Amino acid sequence: MDEHVDILDGNGEPTGESCLKSEAHRKGLLHPTVHIWFYTPEGRVLIQQRGKNKATHPLLWDVSVAGHVAAGEKIVTAAIREVEEEIGLTISEIDLESLGTFKTVHKIAEDFIDAELHHIFLCQLSVTLNQLTKQESEVEDLALVPLFKFAEETWGLASMGKYVPHGPTYYKTIIKAIKSRT
Repeated sequence: MDEHVDILDGNGEPTGESCLKSEAHRKGLLHPTVHIWFYTPEGRVLIQQRGKNKATHPLLWDVSVAGHVAAGEKIVTAAIREVEEEIGLTISEIDLESLGTFKTVHKIAEDFIDAELHHIFLCQLSVTLNQLTKQESEVEDLALVPLFKFAEETWGLASMGKYVPHGPTYYKTIIKAIKSRT
């Protein structure tokens, strides 16, 4: 879906301009996204396998839920909306714990530069895996993996081709935050 997104300056502040997501990607304009990481009290992490038709990183494993923030949309509203859309779970603002932001720039092609400011949240998973409903157009599969295995595969970079390449700093931040809560 090619929705309108707000454009951010180099410091992550709104410029007051918005454009279609496709234009932001074509021009490499920084725009906001949400990343919501679900975990269980037993120390497992919900990961999502991206849909086979995704423009970026198809079929790689990634954050539990992620998506673009629509122009004019509040960050928390986008996070709640994306969780409902991608895994069929209804949450509220109180369920989300902010971990701050993380800026990334991935050059996918000459005319596709994905410059995003991820607003990262943690959320405790309160249902079983089979109670989640994946969005068929976006999500190929969902899995719960032990935190130590997830850390080994991302932080240790043992399975580089399996996960979206967010980089070790990003993954370390997520792993440490979840570990401190389980």
